[in-house]
Amino acid sequence: MPVDLKESENSEMQRDMLVPCEEAKEALENGEVPVGCLMVYNNEVLAKGRNEVNQTKNATRHAEMVAIDQVLEWCHHCGRTPTEVFEHTVLYVTVEPCIMCAAALRLMKIPLVVYGCQNERFGGCGSVLDIASADLPNTGTPFKCIPGYRAEEAVEMLKTFYKQENPNAPKSKVRKKEGHKC
Repeated sequence: MPVDLKESENSEMQRDMLVPCEEAKEALENGEVPVGCLMVYNNEVLAKGRNEVNQTKNATRHAEMVAIDQVLEWCHHCGRTPTEVFEHTVLYVTVEPCIMCAAALRLMKIPLVVYGCQNERFGGCGSVLDIASADLPNTGTPFKCIPGYRAEEAVEMLKTFYKQENPNAPKSKVRKKEGHKC
């Protein structure tokens, strides 16, 4: 966990990670990869999301994308421009955003992402690619990442999910060898 944060910021981040963890638990209970998030604009919660990929049969319905849509709806309803809102929004998420979500966060100009555990397979904040801070012309604004908040809890939920069988996963096309035939 970062050492340079003031104690008040650290406890605030710990508190703000409670909702994403609850969202992740709900995702797990609904047969989804357990990722949850929260978007906070000027200390006001605008959106919370959880993975909805299996439920919607839409591979883009990651927690962050669900929350982005909620913020866009809030902006429309309240007559605010998305740019002004997202530039002052912090994302709290249980797992490092994947490459797709990191790119979307960058395009939305979100300045700060606080996350739990790393995403070694698809991470867009340094684990696989560094979409968050790479020099990528015409692709939005780099953002700061602070990892490690409630990481153990996030990892345990992921382990629980991957121990069970995903009923929505495609059937394996690998055939088991049946022995040598003469």
